[in-house]
Amino acid sequence: MNHTTSSIPVRLGLRAGDWVVVRSKEEILITLDEKACLDSLPFQPEMLAFCGQLMRVRKIAHKTCNNINKTVGRGRRMLNAVHLEGSRCDGAGHGGCQADCVFFWKEAWLRKADDVTEKPTLVTALETKCTEKDIEKRARASGVEKSDDPTWVCQTTALFDATSPLNWWDIRQYIRDVTSGNHSVWHMIKLLIFAGYRKFVNLGIGYRFKINLFNAFQKLHGGKPYPHDHGLIRNDQPTPSEVLNLRPGEWVEVRSQEEILATINQNGFNRGMRYDMEMSKYCGERYQVQMRVERLINEVTGKMMTMKNPCIQLEDVYCRAECTNQRLGCPRASNTYWREIWLRRVNVATPGNSKPG
Repeated sequence: MNHTTSSIPVRLGLRAGDWVVVRSKEEILITLDEKACLDSLPFQPEMLAFCGQLMRVRKIAHKTCNNINKTVGRGRRMLNAVHLEGSRCDGAGHGGCQADCVFFWKEAWLRKADDVTEKPTLVTALETKCTEKDIEKRARASGVEKSDDPTWVCQTTALFDATSPLNWWDIRQYIRDVTSGNHSVWHMIKLLIFAGYRKFVNLGIGYRFKINLFNAFQKLHGGKPYPHDHGLIRNDQPTPSEVLNLRPGEWVEVRSQEEILATINQNGFNRGMRYDMEMSKYCGERYQVQMRVERLINEVTGKMMTMKNPCIQLEDVYCRAECTNQRLGCPRASNTYWREIWLRRVNVATPGNSKPG
């Protein structure tokens, strides 16, 4: 764990909705170590463009999911970090990666917009262990900086090392979800009630009856059916595909959960891409295509993956962490990726039908 200069506070006590100003490049540099990290979290070259900007805190990033070392548990604790509105990575410093990840901002890289008491931080060369060129250089793993196929380093690939374990039963995280302004009390209560019901369903006895009971209740108030992520196709059988050639700006409707389950195998995959149960939230709704995703950095290996079959990213469609075990309420808002066979092209959006219910 490294530390910042004493003149820059490590913690600001921010809440969702607060306004902040991203510190200057010079101020941020003195918080970074030789690897361009603070507390093992990289400051990415793409983040430099936000220096000096007035921005709003979207969520407090006190916890996140673990997609790197899945044998250790799904929940991870992050200290003194936030997510800012309109702050996602464009991949410019990472080989054109299209993951569009949300940035983690350490509070030491920010200052409160209404704080008139903080004095300007004087930066000297002796305090700086990292330069702007180092930030750009550290986007590639040491020793392969000039390789045509480098191992990329970013916040997503380093997230496991920048966090600590967080057990799903640690009630303090759910209290923090509310006190931070990330979620309302009622929203968290609903998430926890549903988590309890899912455990009840998975006890095995009366499985189908419990799901039908849930679906009947949901139908009464226009809610979504019980989420599933295990398909109908045997794992040793091929899964189908469909080519729509969707382009940014086009409108699509997400197919029903039943239609999607018929296109994925029992492990939840269609040609290598997983359908997550969090995606069931969007079934039956209409959205605009944001982009076709063809290149992604593998968060486990750091290698760039070029997709044989491009997937689709939709506007304002992301993981809301509402039903997956061990990461309820996660504020990360990771993008979800869609096979074209899970979508159908429509001409226009139906008013009032472009948000998850």
